[in-house]
Amino acid sequence: MNFEFVELGGDTFAFRYEQDGKMLAEITWTLLGDVMVMDHTFVSQDLRGQGVAKKLLDRAAQYAREKGYKMEAVCSYVVTAFERYKEYDDIKA
Repeated sequence: MNFEFVELGGDTFAFRYEQDGKMLAEITWTLLGDVMVMDHTFVSQDLRGQGVAKKLLDRAAQYAREKGYKMEAVCSYVVTAFERYKEYDDIKA
């Protein structure tokens, strides 16, 4: 599954998965200095239960590590994932 990096305007960015012109999954954040404020995760009904939200978060985490950013969890999914998985401890703001 390939996630496309999208600039949404201003300091807002996303990774998206689209198929046939339809957005099926997305994770968005606002960049404040060197902190990615993770504010929204969406996965369509068609893809739920397949670990897509975690894959989106993993891709965003990889991006944060590449850029030297930290991540602040605001979105309920990211909050839960940060509590559940220790693999994100190095990038928590």
